[in-house]
Amino acid sequence: MFKTARSKVQTWITAGGGTIAALFVAGLMGAFGALPAHDPPQLPPDAVIEAGRWRLQPVRAYVGHAGVHGVPLKPGQKALVLEVDMTNRTAQSDKGYFNVFAPDGVILSDPVPMIVLTRDSTMTPELHPGMTERMAYVWPLAGDAAVPASLAFGVTAEIFKPRDNLYGTPGWYNPYRLGTVTLPVADLPAAGQSQSGQSQSGQPESGP
Repeated sequence: MFKTARSKVQTWITAGGGTIAALFVAGLMGAFGALPAHDPPQLPPDAVIEAGRWRLQPVRAYVGHAGVHGVPLKPGQKALVLEVDMTNRTAQSDKGYFNVFAPDGVILSDPVPMIVLTRDSTMTPELHPGMTERMAYVWPLAGDAAVPASLAFGVTAEIFKPRDNLYGTPGWYNPYRLGTVTLPVADLPAAGQSQSGQSQSGQPESGP
């Protein structure tokens, strides 16, 4: 009889322990789920950023009104431009850089930027391994779109997998927000016009 009672106690402890453990884990998951999500860290604007397959060095940000590295703009448009020195850290030429930067707090005409090699205005070139190139990310904006004096750009990185679970091939996967870099935004007038609305000759620009 004593043995039977002891067995019943052990069974109760085992079942109860499992229930308690389950409740404990569920409580932890609920607690972690209730925690606020951490904002991505602020990245120094003057430091090199290691972002997976790319090494990045932001250079400057500005609003251009015409002739932005040969990128065509529609009448009445302007463009938000981010210039950045980019280095391909992989062993093959690549142009998978479209989602690396995204401006926060600006209404874009198109979230996908046009990207230009600044030295010769080549559109969306492949970047060769180990060669640093200055690239311009160009986002067209409506002419009356408000752009703050400083702007945060989200930086997206990826993770290299020698063998992806889905495809079974090596590559860069799982994009995530690495952080945010904030830069001052200059306003560059159209070619031939100064900030004060005068031509380079010093005479006021004619207009209606």
